[in-house]
Order: sequence, then structure tokens, then C-alpha cells
Amino acid sequence: MKKIYILFLFTFLISCKSQYSTTALSNNFSKEQIKDLNKITEFFKNQMCITMDSDFKKCYRKIPHEYLKATGNGFWTNIDFDQQKELYNQISKSTFDEIWMFSEATFYPSGTKAKSLSAVSTGKYQNFLEDFGRENPRIAKYAERIEASGDFGGFDFNYREILKDKKSFDLKDPNIQLILAIHYLSLNDHATRNKALMRTKKPKFD
Repeated sequence: MKKIYILFLFTFLISCKSQYSTTALSNNFSKEQIKDLNKITEFFKNQMCITMDSDFKKCYRKIPHEYLKATGNGFWTNIDFDQQKELYNQISKSTFDEIWMFSEATFYPSGTKAKSLSAVSTGKYQNFLEDFGRENPRIAKYAERIEASGDFGGFDFNYREILKDKKSFDLKDPNIQLILAIHYLSLNDHATRNKALMRTKKPKFD
């Protein structure tokens, strides 16, 4: 009887450990690149959960989304952009280039030209989204929109949807955590980099 119990416990622990598949990541990224992706997720979690619970799921749920929406600011704008730019330097260029690219955008009515972050719709990260989307239709839809537009959109995810659709957005799943991290860091770059550049007469590309 004791042997049966130990075998059951071992099987249970193994099943819990392998609850979330990493197949989509390992099929598209090298081990070194996956380490970079983990850095991105951890940076986002640390920024998002300052002074709050370090558990990603609990932390996301504690964010005052309604209040921030009413004030016209997404919670991602509280991410320290200087530290975010340091993060870019801490990951390899090969990893960065599979997720993001920079292009020149023109802002009206001033006509100011500035460096703008965009999605790489033909990179490994896009392939990861498509692979993961085979088991998650909502992410498949997200991947399709990025491929069509070449960018991360502010209306791609609604916080109400993320909080209610627990099947599509399991906040304990490392894959979902990575997707949300990259998405919100991209939105913060859009909002913060260009805001700073627009304050100067001659924007500097950094």
C-alpha cells in the first residue's frame, strides 16, 4: 500500500511540473534565447508587481485597471523606461531581432520623425505565437493580427477579457506570462519613447 501511495505521489508531482508545455518555445528558440525570454518575463513581473504580491496571477488581478483606464493611463506606463532600455541591452541582439525591430515614424501635425518599435512579423517570436495558437485559439487570433499589421496594438488585449477568460489566459502559464510581458513592454515603448522624443526639436535615436 505504501509503495502505491509513493508511486501516486511521484506521478502527481511529475504531472504538476509538466502542466505547462514549453514545446512551442523550444521548437522556435535556442536554449540561450529562451534564457533571454525568461529575463524579459522576470523584468516585466518585477516592474508590474512593485509593492504588490510577487505572484503573477495575484499581482495582475490587484492592479487597479478600472481606475487607470479612467485616468487614461495603462498600467504599463508605470514601467521604468530607462530600465526597460537596459533590459534590451541585457538580452542578445539575436533574441531582440526575433521579436522587435525599429522603424522611422512621422508624427503629425509637427512632422517630427522618430524611431518607433514594431513587431517582427516573420521572426521566431511570431512563429512561437502561431505554434502556441494551435492549442489556444485566442492567441492564434492575436498572432494573425500582428502578422497583418506588423505591430502590437493597444486594443489587442482587454484587461477584462484577460481576467474573465481563464481558459485562454491562464496567468500561471509561463507562455501567457511571456506573451503579456512582450505585449505590454511594447506598448510602454510606444507610449514613452516617442513622448520623450517629441519634447525635443531634434529627436535623438538612442
